[in-house]
Amino acid sequence: MIGEILFWFCVILLAHSYVVYPLVLKMLAANIKVPQPTPHCDPQPMVSVLMAVYNEEKVLAQKIRSVFNTEYPLAQLEMLIGSDGSTDATNTIIQQLINEGYRINFIPFAGRSGKTQIINALVPLANGSIFIPTDANILFEPLTIPNLVAHFTDSTIGLVAANILNTGLSKDGISYQEQSYIQRENSIKLYEGQLWGTMMGAFGACYAIRANLFPAIPRNFFMEDFYITLSVIQSGKKSIAEPNAIAYEDVSNAIQEEFKRKIRISAGNFQNLAIFWPLIFKPYTGAGFSFLSHKVLRWLGPFFLIIAFTANCFLFNNSLFYQITFYLQLFGFITPLLDKCFSKLNLHIFGLRLMAYFYIMNLALLIGFFKYVKGIKSSAWNPTKRNV
Repeated sequence: MIGEILFWFCVILLAHSYVVYPLVLKMLAANIKVPQPTPHCDPQPMVSVLMAVYNEEKVLAQKIRSVFNTEYPLAQLEMLIGSDGSTDATNTIIQQLINEGYRINFIPFAGRSGKTQIINALVPLANGSIFIPTDANILFEPLTIPNLVAHFTDSTIGLVAANILNTGLSKDGISYQEQSYIQRENSIKLYEGQLWGTMMGAFGACYAIRANLFPAIPRNFFMEDFYITLSVIQSGKKSIAEPNAIAYEDVSNAIQEEFKRKIRISAGNFQNLAIFWPLIFKPYTGAGFSFLSHKVLRWLGPFFLIIAFTANCFLFNNSLFYQITFYLQLFGFITPLLDKCFSKLNLHIFGLRLMAYFYIMNLALLIGFFKYVKGIKSSAWNPTKRNV
């Protein structure tokens, strides 16, 4: 009896987070009429683009030019860049662009202090009433900034996330699977914002936030974007997504790189859980329901997988059904190995790799949890190797 309770408890919670919750959101949002934002009257609000960089010479010039190649008034736009002890040509490139006339406030930092400390140091220097934190590998469209800023004519809006589209896809790696995951996440976040204004976690690569809502980020924090988003929601303002605020990211194709990145993200997730856990006990609110269903159950996913499989081992002889579920779970656990074997034969099966991706990322979640428990001493990072 205990084994069955544990098995079904874990299965139901996993199914709720990955299947039921997205379907419920889609159905609830189907009949909602989303109001279109009204553009600001002139003058437009001052916008400060904030960016922490470390050894980004491959993409930096293109990124900065994309920010200023905008339909937003340049007189109302500034960019603040903090270089976290870069050792390549990053600092030189920034200085060259300043010499070309780009409105950049550049702060070179010595040593490695981490993204959160760089951003915290840039905030007091910013003049904008709207901040747009971003990453070096995210390229803007001319309408990215105007479409983000337009929402702030509504005083209830506190944060607006951009729509990040992926480039550099290749069948020989995990880029298509990563794209599938990101697209599904974007849909879920869009519906959360439309229904309750509780979009769970802006993608830190590009979003806009009211300057007076931007919190001081805790030291050595990995997932500062989620911390900022939840802080906005707890302040009583809405967090939403804007599909027409498009930016581009060259998605990672190497499983090793994405695995390391997901471990870092997982550790940051548990940092956030340690702060925002009281929301779990408010599932009757949009924020609590979204946080529990979309995030917390996902973060606990590897534990649910382990418990369900362990319980299934004890239930194996009870019925044919539990024998089938045992072998299905066992197959899931070995999909990463199977996918690797097929890859060596130059066979790339999308469905198999998607299953392998799911289990590998849950392993990253588990390792990230133990990294969090061990203690995080620094938020310094290295750029993810992408198909630049």
